[in-house]
Amino acid sequence: MNKKPYYNYYLNLLQENESPKFLEKYLKTPCLLRLQKVGYLCGMQYASKDIYNFQEDISRYDHSLSVALLTWKCTKDLKATLAGLFHDISTPCFSHVIDYMNKDYKNQESTEEYTENILKQDTYLQKCLKEDNIFLEDIMDFKKYSIVDNNRPKLCADRLDGIILTGIAWTKTMQKEAIKAIMEDIEVYKNGEGEQEIGFKSKLVANLVLDTNENIDIYCHSQEDNYMMELLANITRNAILSNTISYDDLYTLNEENLMQILKNSQKEIISKELKIFETIKKEEIPQINMPVIKKRNINPLVGGRRLID
Repeated sequence: MNKKPYYNYYLNLLQENESPKFLEKYLKTPCLLRLQKVGYLCGMQYASKDIYNFQEDISRYDHSLSVALLTWKCTKDLKATLAGLFHDISTPCFSHVIDYMNKDYKNQESTEEYTENILKQDTYLQKCLKEDNIFLEDIMDFKKYSIVDNNRPKLCADRLDGIILTGIAWTKTMQKEAIKAIMEDIEVYKNGEGEQEIGFKSKLVANLVLDTNENIDIYCHSQEDNYMMELLANITRNAILSNTISYDDLYTLNEENLMQILKNSQKEIISKELKIFETIKKEEIPQINMPVIKKRNINPLVGGRRLID
């Protein structure tokens, strides 16, 4: 796998005019560094290459950094930027696979309850916040910053960044020209609810983002993806039930650690399912009863008005 040229190009655009220096020390936060080895695409970088052939290996750390930089670009708000940086801090190994394991297909938010405990237990983070006279409560509830997170179909830094990263790595439809066009066209508007919201100056760019998002939604609702997500969820469930790992391990280990434990397991059901996960061919994927998966709908603002009336 390559060295993430598209992601790095995107990162350079985000830092083109100004790189927020205050972020540097926060990037060394131990709980954040764990996310360097938690993949953005739900552990599927370990899956059969016949099903997934990702263009770049993007991590939750990468996503956290670019969300923070995108938030800074739009707001120049230190607290909102830090909220963006730590918004995914409670992401477990295999990310939304654990929502599948918890049967949270529609909202995919079943793991967010760990955010407060993880941030409170990081003494390095507490030291940094104290130096900058910032309270933990200022960054812990990222949902209070509408630029960082907002309900669909509104666009926010987390959602837009996710579209760009998934378009780079998975659908491979997000090229450098598109990334540059998006970065140059971003505008912050007040929406109908009086919230700050990321939008675009032109319909051309808004439609580019909309098309990429719809393509991603098709991928996420495919038989292949849902079979593989359910399979890894089942492997993880069996590892917990057999005391190979604990549920809490999902929030303290990184994916490299966890995969090694699973590979070393003497439990036949784990070994058998893991082999299928790693080697299955596309034509071998069985038909499954599809759960009601989260619909990734967006309707961005263009010039302050919704693209789709």
